[in-house]
Amino acid sequence: MECFQFSDKVNHIQAGIFAELNRKKEELLWKGKRVYNLSIGTPDFQPAPHIMKAMEDACKDPENYKYSIEDLPQLIEAVQYRYINRFGVELEKDEIMSVYGSQEGMSHIGMVFCNPGESILVPNPGYPLFETSGMMAGAKIETYKLEEKNGYLPDLKSIPKDVLKRTKYMIVSYPLNPVCVCAPDEFYEELIAFAKEHQIIILHDNAYSDIIYTRKQGRSFLSFAGAKEVGVEFYSLSKTYNLTGARISFVVGNREIVKKFKTLRSQIDYGIFLPIQYAAIAALTGPDDFVEKQRQDYEARNKALCGGLRKIGWEVPDSQGTMFVWAKIPKGYRSSFDFCMKLMEETGLIVTPGSAFGSEGEGYVRMALVINEQQIEELLKVLDESGMFR
Repeated sequence: MECFQFSDKVNHIQAGIFAELNRKKEELLWKGKRVYNLSIGTPDFQPAPHIMKAMEDACKDPENYKYSIEDLPQLIEAVQYRYINRFGVELEKDEIMSVYGSQEGMSHIGMVFCNPGESILVPNPGYPLFETSGMMAGAKIETYKLEEKNGYLPDLKSIPKDVLKRTKYMIVSYPLNPVCVCAPDEFYEELIAFAKEHQIIILHDNAYSDIIYTRKQGRSFLSFAGAKEVGVEFYSLSKTYNLTGARISFVVGNREIVKKFKTLRSQIDYGIFLPIQYAAIAALTGPDDFVEKQRQDYEARNKALCGGLRKIGWEVPDSQGTMFVWAKIPKGYRSSFDFCMKLMEETGLIVTPGSAFGSEGEGYVRMALVINEQQIEELLKVLDESGMFR
């Protein structure tokens, strides 16, 4: 039988570093070695009881297993409630839509804007999905550098004018995975003016505004004047409410973008499973004290891990936000991948090489704050005894 001929688009997709890390993890476990997996950002916290109860009750109603087609009116109102109370942002009902998680929404929204050959701008280093957003639309992927010397903020003035002319949209995300920094207010003001000047749409991925350590609360892109004129924001319930498997997020902001995106998605799916919508309503309108408690727990882990690593000889700065830590690899290693493999073999600690997030991520690794302080102390002892950081 002749080989199947697959599309250039799918052939471009690689299995990725996570598959290799998982293979190595299974090998270590088979050998009976203790493994500390800080490679993937799956929260180890549980959803709040009132959210799970809402899901449970909705699952008992047979009517909720039918096509949902559209978002429940109560769900749209719940998003309005959350945005005005949490961010001080007023949203109209036609400025809100749900998606099956930001990953699914981001991967499809490029088709709303781009014709084949047009360009998008994504951060380097950045979350790999951002590139997928353009790839699915047949767009050319252009990157803007995020460098430590600039506080991992883009130098907007350095982006070539010919790139700006053909760019349809730019993806921005702060606090930013993987580099774990927050952006000052003046950056957003500059970004909105930049978008207007060059007629570029801004897509802001707001996954971690409730996991931030540099101020009491993170902000929404839409809380800045003019933001709705130039773009939309993805607001995920995955990390704030520990609903990663439920797959629900929202696209909010510019009503024309929301309307056109709804039209596209009407040809893709039949709406979010109703019990998940009811769980989201409970999350968005219910008590919020556990969100702050969880943020404090992440912050304690952040200080314990980064501070502990510095004590044993690995200079790792505290994360400013997200559920991750971004660290420069110690001297003496050829690449972040080589360091990760050595670290895994010697200590059982699994982290993600920065090169998985783009060329500018080489020389760094990302660690997820998914173990508690007691486990962190245990891990630090193992790392110190390995002698890798002396």
